[in-house]
Parts: sequence; C-alpha cells; structure tokens
Amino acid sequence: MPAIVSGVEKNSIAEELGIEQGDILLSIDGAELKDMIDYQYYVNNEVITVDIQKKNGEVEEIEIEKDFDDDLGIIFESAVFDKIHPCLNKCIFCFVDQQPKGLRDTLYIKDDDYRLSYLQGTYITLTNLTEADKKRIASMHLGPFYISVHTTNPELRVKMQRNPNAAKIMENLNWFKSQDIPFHAQIVLCPGFNDGDELRRTLKDLDTFGDCLLSVAIVPVGITTYRKDSVLKRVTKEIAKETIEISKPYPKVCCSDEFFLLADEDIPPAEYYGGFNQLDDGVGALRMLIDDFDSFELPDKLSKPLSLTFASSVAAQKALEYVAKKLNKIENLSCEVRPVHSEYWGENITVAGLITSDDLVRTVKDSKADYVVIPAIMLKPYSETFLDGHDLNYVREKSKKDFIIIREQYSLKELIVYIYKYV
Repeated sequence: MPAIVSGVEKNSIAEELGIEQGDILLSIDGAELKDMIDYQYYVNNEVITVDIQKKNGEVEEIEIEKDFDDDLGIIFESAVFDKIHPCLNKCIFCFVDQQPKGLRDTLYIKDDDYRLSYLQGTYITLTNLTEADKKRIASMHLGPFYISVHTTNPELRVKMQRNPNAAKIMENLNWFKSQDIPFHAQIVLCPGFNDGDELRRTLKDLDTFGDCLLSVAIVPVGITTYRKDSVLKRVTKEIAKETIEISKPYPKVCCSDEFFLLADEDIPPAEYYGGFNQLDDGVGALRMLIDDFDSFELPDKLSKPLSLTFASSVAAQKALEYVAKKLNKIENLSCEVRPVHSEYWGENITVAGLITSDDLVRTVKDSKADYVVIPAIMLKPYSETFLDGHDLNYVREKSKKDFIIIREQYSLKELIVYIYKYV
C-alpha cells in the first residue's frame, strides 16, 4: 500500500502546496517510505524535497523550507505504507475467529505489526519479530510497545497461541530490556489455562523487567455465540475475585473494569490505575468517566422538561446509573439507563464497541425519552455506521427515536453542554 493521502490539515504546508486527497507521497529526500515511522523521521528537517504523484499520474518534485519539526499536515489512509505484518498465530481465544460473516472487511484483519503497536497502541505477540525488525527498533529506539504476553510459561504460550515461536516470549522481552525499550503488557485471562498459579508465575516473571515494564492489563476472554468449540470457559465471579487478589501485590498490574463488575466489587479509585495506560483495553475507563462527570457543575433546574435514555453497554451500566441518579436531581430532567444485551454476539460480550444496530433498536424502541444517548464508539470512526453495516438512519427509522452521540471517549462533557441549553 503506497503513502496515499486521505486528506490535509487546514492552513498546513500540504494545503499551501496543493496536495490533496488521492495524491501519493512517493519519497522524501529520495527515500521511499515504508510507514509513518519513516515519514516522521525524514520530514524532520529544515529543507526537504518531496516527490508527489498527483491523481492524474504526473509526478511533482517539490522543495520545502520549514522549521525543523514542522509537519506537512498530510493525513494518510494508513499508518503502514507497505504490507501490514500479518498475525501468524492461531490463538485459542482469537476474537476475529469468533465473528460471523458479513461484517466490515477491516474486522477480519489479523495484524501483528510492531509498527502499528508503536504508532497506534495495538497489541503484538512478537512471534513474527525478525532480526531486521529488532535492528530497526534498536537503531531508532522506538517504543513503547504494547505486547500481548498472556503467559510467560513457554509451553503454555505455544499451546494457547498455537505457534512454536510463542515460546520465545521471555527471550524477546529480555531483548527489549537490554535495549532499554519500554513496553506495556496484556494478559487475556482464559480460565483453565493462564489463570491461578499460571497467572502468579506470569506476574512474577513480568515484575523482573523493572522500569522497562510500564503496565500490565488483565482482561477476561471474550466468547461469542459463533465459537465452534467449547475449549474456553468464561470468567466467573469466583475467578474474577481470585484474579483481582493475585494482582494486588503488583502496583503496575491492573484488572480491567469487567473483572470488578464480574466480582460484584466497586470500581477502584483513580490511584489504582496509575497513568491509565491501557484505557482502550477497558482498564479504568469507567473510573475516568465517573471522575470526569463529577468534575462538572450541574444546574439545579431546566427551563423545560427533558428526558434522556442512556443506551449503555452492559459493562458501563453501573457507571451510567450513577450518572443518571445525579442527573435526576435536576428539576425537569429525567434519565434512565437501558443496557443493551447482545443477541447478536451472546451474553458474554458486554462492551459498547460491539453493539449492533438491531440490538440497539430492540433496547430503545419503546423508550419514551426525548433523546437516546449513545457513545460514538458504537460507530465506525468518522461515520455513523455500526459494525453490522447498518447506519444510524436505519436505527432512527426502526426505533423512531432521536439520538445524541457522545464523541469524546471517557467524558460526558458534550452531554452536559447540551443539558445547559435547556437551562
């Protein structure tokens, strides 16, 4: 995939030069670019020469004078310009393999690319990391990375990931340590495999990496109704409680919010999550949402009645019930929370990012509220399309409801601003 331009920032160098969507950045100072890492490296200079292939096929050579660290303001279609490094594992818990046919093509992509981990925070297993990759990482001192460890037991990791290279996890992590390259670790907890004593071993091993280990996130395995075997078991209340206890001696280790919900325990205070290093893995998202909400001053009264329904993921239900309880103290404002139980994926899938259009319609169609509030994470980025292909207009038509979309993750600021319009 070449460095295709998907857009340019306003008032940027790229806009001034007439670079536009569909153009291709061929090179900077004669160097072809493999990815955004190369782009960020070569663009940092006071004078650069870029070769741009226009949509009509013509190639323009442009010399640019700028401040050393000025970006060109180009937005690319992908962070990787050559072929994405594919995942070579056949993990027993792979979520991609538990999806039905007919979803967006991007949902079936199985990447294991260190460049995306560095640039976008995706998780890698290191099973396809080559010596050339290591040389580039070390020479450019890239990092931090997000690494799916799961277990440090080499035999068990091979069994779980069904790849003989999975056994090299400690060897690879020790290489990162030798290069002073920091990393975050992830453990997908699969009962009967890497829980209990195996988890204790893994956390003890990870603790030996000192400052190179930035954080550890433990998340429960997701099991959908489309899974074809019964190898995996879901995390129960007892296993959730045990996992929380096992992790307590390690300050860098955090269980995802779902563990506390499964254990029927309160979401921990902000101090537990340190720097909230793995929010996208559901680690501290509810605490951040609650604390952010508590920071806002709420009105005492609205000038006219307003009613809201929060269409919540099951995982976020308790946090939004807390929010709704406080909002309901405002005169003329009424709020309710309706968790969206997934008939599409099955009861074990409880996150907002996997809510489908028909499950949402089924949940809110008999609501009497003026508006239904949903988070933008239900939708494909920069669109109003759900992962099953239907869009928000479809949901509006089927449910006969109006929607408020909260675009900012982990914050209800947009909703509070909207409520103030009724003051």
